[in-house]
Amino acid sequence: MTAPIPTNVHYHQQARELELTYPGDERHRLPCEYLRVFSPSAEVRGHGKGQETLQVGKKFVGLKDITPTGRYALKLHFDDGHDSGLYSWDYLWWLIQHREANWAEYLERLEAAGASREPLGIQIRQL
Repeated sequence: MTAPIPTNVHYHQQARELELTYPGDERHRLPCEYLRVFSPSAEVRGHGKGQETLQVGKKFVGLKDITPTGRYALKLHFDDGHDSGLYSWDYLWWLIQHREANWAEYLERLEAAGASREPLGIQIRQL
């Protein structure tokens, strides 16, 4: 797939959305939660089919930084500490094109696992 290359990338901090502008002023906003749960990292996707790790509690995740990687990708630094995985232009375009189906599948997986988008809060360790 040959995806268009964004002409501008902007992070909307309050909305926690990454806006990608493409030629012809075509704009797409992707929530950080969506980007985080569909991270291309091995930590999230695993090393093959069936090795994915379901991401839970990411409803309020945001970005700390965005680093361009060459002329082909972005590295997103999430405020939950996750910063592995490169979001290539092709992958970002795929996320845009399949957003509704991806999100529906994710919500189904959460429900099947009895998990939630809501963060669990502070873990208390018993002594």
